[in-house]
Order: sequence, then C-alpha cells, then structure tokens
Amino acid sequence: MNGRPRRVGRFPGLLGITVLGVLLAGCGIRATEVPTDFGPAPSRVRCSQTEADGASPPAQGLPAQVFLRCGSSLVAVDRTVRTPEGAADSGQRRAQVAQGLLDQLSASPTSAEKEAGYATNVRGGMTVSGPRSGDPQDTLRLSTPPGSLTSYALAQIVCTFSDSAAAEGDGSVVLGGQDDERARRYRCTDEVRARPGSAEPPSTAVTGG
Repeated sequence: MNGRPRRVGRFPGLLGITVLGVLLAGCGIRATEVPTDFGPAPSRVRCSQTEADGASPPAQGLPAQVFLRCGSSLVAVDRTVRTPEGAADSGQRRAQVAQGLLDQLSASPTSAEKEAGYATNVRGGMTVSGPRSGDPQDTLRLSTPPGSLTSYALAQIVCTFSDSAAAEGDGSVVLGGQDDERARRYRCTDEVRARPGSAEPPSTAVTGG
C-alpha cells in the first residue's frame, strides 16, 4: 500500500466542479464559461430629428424638408427656404424653390446635426433653372448633369425635390442638365431612401410638354 503513488489530491477540485454543474442544472441555469449574449450593440448614430443649434430661421420663408445622409440611409430634416417674391410663372417659381432647397442641401449641417450623424454629399455652387422650350413644364435643369452626380447626391436631390413645391407632388421630379440631353423623370422610392449608395433613383425619359 505504501509503495503506490497517491492521486487523491486531484479529486476535490474535480468533485467541486461536478457538484456545481449539477446544482446549476437543477436550478434551471445553464453553466457557461463566458457570457455570450449582451443584447444588440448600441447604435453609434442616432439619426433623429435635431433642433438648430441657436440659429434662428429667416423671418419669411417656405417651410420645407431636405434629405440628408445619416449612416447609409437618407433622413428628412426641417429647413426654411427663402423664395423671392413675384415669380413670373409656375416654372420660374419651381426653379426658385429648387434653388433654395439645393442651397440647403449643399450647406454644412448644423453642429447638432453633425453630432447626430448627419452629412451631405451635395456640393456647393450648383444652380438650377426652369424648363427649356420643348421640356415638360415641371422640368428642372441642373448646372451639373444628373448623370454626373454621385449616387448619394442624386438621391438627396431627387428625394428632396420630389417631396417639395418644386415638383408636382407625385413622388417624382423631372431633371436634366444644361446640355441638350432629354430630361428624365426620377422617383424617390423606399429603397432609394434606405440604400442611396447602391440604389439609384429609377428614371424614365420624358417627352416634351
């Protein structure tokens, strides 16, 4: 008996682990080595409507919404657009409203909006004019051809214009460039708002008005 090696010293720890496992199983608790479920990861971008950071809106203007990029989608934010009085016709007024919206889209978001995750892909300096001879009466022609814009910028412009007094209010807008290319009717869809980087606004060629 005295000549055999003793191995009893390993058993207490093993026995304790076994007993603990049995007790946890009896209580309906499954033993795990490391917790694995901490719930959904916290969102880094709030994408919520924000108030302007101390900037007062113009005394007179047209309440409107513009679509800014927040994360990988488009979200509408409130703006006030200045519009000159005494537009000669509906086409000219549409162009004036569209220019005001374009200026808002190209402006840098407020500090509060930046903090909430908003950004814009529309560059400054772009202008818009009304229809040419032979265009449908609701045509808007951009100084930068729509086909030359990034998918994000085009989606921002189409969704903003189509949801404003610059368009007919049917969820679409007719856009063209300053070249002789025929204008096209662009639509802002749910897919475009959700994935503007990969889903370009669908469009169809239009005939003269």
